[in-house]
Amino acid sequence: MRFEVLGPLSVVDCVDGQRRSLLPSAIKKRILLAALLSRAGEIVSTPSLISEIWGDRPPAKARGALHVYMAQLRNQLAQASVTDNAATIVTEGPGYALRLIGAEFDQTEFEPLLGRARSQLQHGELSAAGTTIRHALGLWRGPALAGLAEGTGTMLGVFATCLDEEYVAALELRVEIDLLLGRHREVIAELIRLVHDYPLRETFYKQLMLAFYRSERRADALNCFVQLRSRLREELGVEPCRPIQQLHQAVLSADPSLDRHQLNTAAS
Repeated sequence: MRFEVLGPLSVVDCVDGQRRSLLPSAIKKRILLAALLSRAGEIVSTPSLISEIWGDRPPAKARGALHVYMAQLRNQLAQASVTDNAATIVTEGPGYALRLIGAEFDQTEFEPLLGRARSQLQHGELSAAGTTIRHALGLWRGPALAGLAEGTGTMLGVFATCLDEEYVAALELRVEIDLLLGRHREVIAELIRLVHDYPLRETFYKQLMLAFYRSERRADALNCFVQLRSRLREELGVEPCRPIQQLHQAVLSADPSLDRHQLNTAAS
């Protein structure tokens, strides 16, 4: 059995290489399952689950309805073909907990890969770090819990936001590695899209400035800084962060420290 939250919620059972969906069809049961996954292995209180499903206006018999949903969800998970690689919902104290046992969970695969890529980069293992971070990003199928986290209670909203933040951090890391490997021309188009999608994410502007500069496009690098400064002033009333201002000055003076070979030497 495999649970996936790095994109639309998915629960699949693999039989002879064939994937069979065990995802509940009812939206409330999907929210319930996602809430349990957001605290996998931990007890989630009954009031928290009720709030997540019905918000601040639960029905009079919300606890009874929750009990029915939980029983139905248990039965659905029990349909897994391989029982030693499944998951189970247990009732503990004030609530419920989802025990994954031997089931796969894409979140618990992604986070160690992200940590390993960071460690490999710190040790100068650029090629290995690039392979690892691409493997991590390959687990993503879209925004976390796409189509489910919107309009739900606090738990799922925060969970999805945290996951999406990790995704963007992984993108930043992958681009950083690509720049250190000399792939500055290859990442320009992607970075143009990223600064559009994340207009206040200064790291992407910094990376785009570096990519432009190393591609003999200093005017574009300087214009990138102007666009960021204008956006930050208009929307937040602040200046770009100090590292980007320092990069701007380095680009203006064609500082030799921006040379890719020197950066690779320092990294290794």
